[in-house]
Amino acid sequence: MKKIAVLGSTGSIGQSTLEVVRQNPDEFSVFALAAYSKVDIIFKQCLEFRPAYVVLIQSEAAAELAQMLTLANCATHVLVGSNELNQLVSVSELDIVVAAIVGGAGLASTLAAAQAGKTILLANKEALVMSGRIFIDQVKQSGARLLPVDSEHNAIFQSLSADYQKDYLNQNITDFGVHSIILTGSGGPFLNTPLTDLEHKTPAQACKHPNWSMGQKISVDSATMMNKGLELIEACWLFDVAPDFIEILIHPQSVIHSMVRYIDGSIMAQLGAPDMKTPIAHCLGFPSRIESGSAHFDFIKAGQFNFQAPDFERFPNLKLAQQAFCEGQEMTTVLNAANEIHVDAFLNEKIKFTDIAKYNQSVMEKLQPSKASDLSSIFAIDEEARALALQGVST
Repeated sequence: MKKIAVLGSTGSIGQSTLEVVRQNPDEFSVFALAAYSKVDIIFKQCLEFRPAYVVLIQSEAAAELAQMLTLANCATHVLVGSNELNQLVSVSELDIVVAAIVGGAGLASTLAAAQAGKTILLANKEALVMSGRIFIDQVKQSGARLLPVDSEHNAIFQSLSADYQKDYLNQNITDFGVHSIILTGSGGPFLNTPLTDLEHKTPAQACKHPNWSMGQKISVDSATMMNKGLELIEACWLFDVAPDFIEILIHPQSVIHSMVRYIDGSIMAQLGAPDMKTPIAHCLGFPSRIESGSAHFDFIKAGQFNFQAPDFERFPNLKLAQQAFCEGQEMTTVLNAANEIHVDAFLNEKIKFTDIAKYNQSVMEKLQPSKASDLSSIFAIDEEARALALQGVST
């Protein structure tokens, strides 16, 4: 039985992971859970899965949880803060780390898991967007195993040959007959909106995704297709390719999660209902297949599939992401930080929807960061970019 730690267990990926664990009680045991402060959710998770450890970053929440667990006669040991989380993911008895803490807060623990040589199920995109070179180099050095949970990257991985999958971080993808990667995206809620109407779109409209149930920030990123830009950056690091090796294809139905084009003209695709339990189950069971609890896709009821090329005038963030990757992990850190500030400004109605990309570009043009060799340097760049972005939206 494999012992797993679910970092970010109260979020959507964490809760979906635990649903997959419920489907496979003889395969996995929950060794540890971690979250920031959602006591009520993680308390119930502790009572059900009885992990050896639980970590809450916020000290007041951790104290409250410890008292609740004591009253419930639950022996789960409560740890507090990032340092204890980083130490926990390194312990020898732990097999799998599900890295699903959102944002830069998940960077240090994900890197610690890599340093310890763990099997890492990566759902934290910042590990690659902010520190791609540092993180990939550490995974290679320690011999950790990295499996992509994001539905698009997992689909690409599943569409590649088994020989490549075994040691893909140390392989050249073109040696396996691959011509290009096709990264698909829904196009979000404004795919067919006239360009002249985009600046008038509201946060509520931007957060109404046609296929996926997501948080506000990622919903806005879907509407601007910044999410696809960040996924492009991730894919470049995961599969060691340049941005021009990746085709971006809009597929509004979100059934074909991504594809791989081969030199003989063949195209391999991974399809399924828009349910994150499927890629999570694939990673947890790899190289075997296990139950996910996800409903099977019905082709008869699905209707037609549609495809179109992205319009960079409609989705300028895609171009910015391509540009940022070519400039290095430092500039992708700048873009990611600036975008978070500008999305928040849009959600609080301080800027227009179309201003998000304009302000992102402005920060990239103004900030030329020095090379970073460690996380402290990355966080310094992130902080500088956020400060510059905040200055821009407040003037």
